[in-house]
Amino acid sequence: MSLPTILVADDDRSIRTVLSQALGRGGYQVRATGQAATLWQWVEEGEGDLVITDVVMPDENGLDLIPRIRRIRPDLRVVVMSAQSTLMTAVKATQRGAFEYLPKPFDLKEVLAVVARALATPAVPVQAAPAPPPEEQMSLIGRSVVMQDIYRIIARLTTSDLTVMINGESGTGKELVARALHEYGRRRSGPFVAINMAAIPRNLIESELFGHERGAFTGATSRVAGRFEQAAGGTLFLDEIGDMPPEAQTRLLRVLQDGEFTTVGGTLPIRANVRIIAATHRDLRQAIRAGTFREDLYYRLNVVPMRLPPLRERVEDIPLLARHFLNENADGAGPVRVLDDEAMARLQAHRWPGNVRELENLMRRITALHPQESIGADIIAAELAEASSLAPQGEGTGTQPETLAGAVERHLRRFLASGQEGMPMSDIYDKVIAEVERPLISMTLAATRGNQIRAAAMLGLNRNTLRKKIRDLDIPVVRGGA
Repeated sequence: MSLPTILVADDDRSIRTVLSQALGRGGYQVRATGQAATLWQWVEEGEGDLVITDVVMPDENGLDLIPRIRRIRPDLRVVVMSAQSTLMTAVKATQRGAFEYLPKPFDLKEVLAVVARALATPAVPVQAAPAPPPEEQMSLIGRSVVMQDIYRIIARLTTSDLTVMINGESGTGKELVARALHEYGRRRSGPFVAINMAAIPRNLIESELFGHERGAFTGATSRVAGRFEQAAGGTLFLDEIGDMPPEAQTRLLRVLQDGEFTTVGGTLPIRANVRIIAATHRDLRQAIRAGTFREDLYYRLNVVPMRLPPLRERVEDIPLLARHFLNENADGAGPVRVLDDEAMARLQAHRWPGNVRELENLMRRITALHPQESIGADIIAAELAEASSLAPQGEGTGTQPETLAGAVERHLRRFLASGQEGMPMSDIYDKVIAEVERPLISMTLAATRGNQIRAAAMLGLNRNTLRKKIRDLDIPVVRGGA
């Protein structure tokens, strides 16, 4: 039995070499080229069992090849790789029929896993989705590993109407993700209707969602369409779903089960022709245990769970985001502000309790209040301190989480003080390092879902060093998960 043949197209010789060697060791035959035309010739001649192609090549865009390949060889899988690590690249690759999208730089183990999965997965027809909007209209920004995972999930969901549950802290961009799912999906031509459960009085939520008939209650002088009717043919975004009162939860569950609803005071059923996207910053499992959220509704909504990372988990995106917000807020009357290296480092050291929204507001203030072109760390520090002092306690940036240095200093002071009370003091350095090292490695592994290669990269450790520390510290590693 002959070995599967992988066709590789990339104009970077070093990438072709690395992929050819890795795939060869993985038990595959490889043919590699730097030209899209050569790849197309091989495909026309019936060569190959799988294609791995770059997007930007000297003679043609790799994304444009995918539909042509699918037309003449629908069973041939195409894996796209790109250094243009944006949501638009992932969406275009998926909607044109790519099996998978891999952002550069990629993990060779992940490449081999994708190849094995692609060769083992039966071909299915690609459902066409409407053309996405121009890339300059995109509002999701970031090239971190965690954002690449978000982009891939969004891209895969553009050809379905599955219900999505987005979980994330305030300011992480939950509505932006919901809008992206709508704008790049099959219901793009329909309306996008958002309703925030936390902003509506409890006694009005059912009327807001389902509408009401004239005379249904005091003050109902005419029939009013609810958000389900307004969103017909499109997407209904239920923000802060964790704040929905129990009686409204019961009605929403009935709509999700039956696919129809009645207005408040009405008797005729109306078909619910909407895609539901819900979002919350709350832990709904905890709310279920507390009896404030229905478990059956949770499972109806949580068909595709998405977790948006806080900004502190994607600090490598902060320079990109900061420059974007500075350019966006430039009024043309003065120079576009530029952050020097120390200012950028100060931004990346901040905890960002308000997440991306806090960063955006900071860049707006800097543009409005500071005329100089170059912004230093002193301005950043002063603005962050000012925002902290003005914000109400417990809101936004008002309650600044304790810094790591502050927490360590506080615990060390307590630890050293205990030594003066008769506790034995020896090997303090090793004990303190172990106390910090274990939770740091454990939480990093949790953030990467047990992927030790990504965890090592995040920690700045050699993979073998990380494996040794995991063994020495007896840290459990759970792979995969939600």
